[in-house]
Amino acid sequence: MKIPLDQICVKSGVLCPRCQGLVDSRAVEPYEIEVMKALLDLENNPDFKFLKDLVYYKAVKSGNFLVLLLQFPDFSTTPRLISKLDKQLTEMLGIKVRVIDRSSNNIKSVALQLIMPARVSGINTLWLPDGSTQYIVRIPRSDSRYLPASKEVIEEVLSSLVGNSVRIRTE
Repeated sequence: MKIPLDQICVKSGVLCPRCQGLVDSRAVEPYEIEVMKALLDLENNPDFKFLKDLVYYKAVKSGNFLVLLLQFPDFSTTPRLISKLDKQLTEMLGIKVRVIDRSSNNIKSVALQLIMPARVSGINTLWLPDGSTQYIVRIPRSDSRYLPASKEVIEEVLSSLVGNSVRIRTE
């Protein structure tokens, strides 16, 4: 698995000067070290052999919800395996985890993976007078109960993953 920190530093818990510099500069958040350690521990599990070819990008934490942005090898992952990884990491870390595949990095695919099993009716782009953009993710009102976290938490996580303001609208 490819991670931004050295594997030895993550496994031992003692960071070298380069890794400590990444943590101090906030390129890597302190809670991500525990996440990387859990992923490295799962790498030796035969059920998660696909983790050896995985590329770790970042984790976003909001409240009691953690979203991992990973790039999976194309040939060996299925939604079922990703769901199994979600459940295993939730047990190991004690926080609700959602794993998102980074291979297609557009707002629609990220939103679909994040709010699953709720459905996305559509995504609107709103151009604001100051030149910035805001995305509005529309979901059916009947599916709002299937959201994995509160609407505000999902908006915060989606905004940090996409880099623009994101709002969720139920209709």
